[in-house]
Amino acid sequence: MTQLAQSIYMDVCALCRPFDDQSQMRIRLETDAVQLILSYVRSGRLRLAVSPVHVAEIDAIDEMAEREHLKSERQQIGWKVVVDIKHTRLRAEQLLQLGLGPADAAHLAFAETARADFITCDDRLIRQCRRLNTPVWFGAPMAFCDKENLQ
Repeated sequence: MTQLAQSIYMDVCALCRPFDDQSQMRIRLETDAVQLILSYVRSGRLRLAVSPVHVAEIDAIDEMAEREHLKSERQQIGWKVVVDIKHTRLRAEQLLQLGLGPADAAHLAFAETARADFITCDDRLIRQCRRLNTPVWFGAPMAFCDKENLQ
């Protein structure tokens, strides 16, 4: 029996990191980590979970080249999360009541329901996940690369 690749869930903040101003060292390092993670997705060693939240947020990106690149990548290498939408919506509503913003709550709810490691570049969201004792692994792209020993 073939074992499925490990599932990851990157929020749009992380997926967009390569399009950010690369003049700061942290952003360059996070960009390299995101690109390394996506290379593992392309090779089939990781599965990138994609939710309706990704679709909505990517469709709202003003910069056409960035939006089209992310749409294409989502379609080519993304794995559409199949979840109980009622359960996921309830969890997102709980997370909203606990102080997360709407998009963050929805992303985290989909990651939890998919049992996927949650990757974000948002320090505030990482602190909130820690405070909420989120049931899936969560962290920044570099921390994920370290955890999984990606090279």
